[in-house]
Amino acid sequence: MRFCLRLLLRQLALAVRRPIEIGQPLMFFAMVIALFPLGLGPDPGSLAGFAPGVLWVTALLANLLSADTVFRSDFDDGSLEQLLLSPQPLFLSVLAYIGAHWLTTGLLLALVSPVFALMLNLSPAVIGSLVMGLLLGTAVLSLLGCVGASLTVGLKRGGMLISLLILPLYIPVLIFGTAAVQASLDGISAVPYLAMLAAMLCLAIALAPLAVAAGLRISVDA
Repeated sequence: MRFCLRLLLRQLALAVRRPIEIGQPLMFFAMVIALFPLGLGPDPGSLAGFAPGVLWVTALLANLLSADTVFRSDFDDGSLEQLLLSPQPLFLSVLAYIGAHWLTTGLLLALVSPVFALMLNLSPAVIGSLVMGLLLGTAVLSLLGCVGASLTVGLKRGGMLISLLILPLYIPVLIFGTAAVQASLDGISAVPYLAMLAAMLCLAIALAPLAVAAGLRISVDA
């Protein structure tokens, strides 16, 4: 665990040294959200009706935008190969990479989402459901995105391939995340939908690191 904590801190330190990798998903999120009122019109009712889907789809794409870089730099400089040869459990090491990706992408998106939700005229009463759903959902997205990143890390242009591999797996997260916000808008409890997202997260934590470890071994051996 101490090794994995050091690895997590190392990844966070590297991300801080490359602020463009942290800012890129946030800027994408902000720009896309800002464009929707221009396309849909200024009517507050129309914006509020589309807001749950708009926020979740944009967060999903912003998360996917940064997935390709999770293992790329370590693969290029040989650090990833050394990690695979180390005696430390690869399962926990992979969780450290995924945790760093979520902290620098999903967590930040969830924290800034209330600002853009209000900009889209979403009721303040549903902000809690939106933020909680994004905290759970973006963690699942990071776990799934890293599976695709591990399979394409050896390719020069693997971003499009990640989209083809992982986007179908993102759909359940998008459905339940949007449904949680919509349920709050309709005055219905969002707890069942958030519970489904939590269940997906537990399943992803158990299985995704195993898939990532296998994908990394395949990519490095290739």
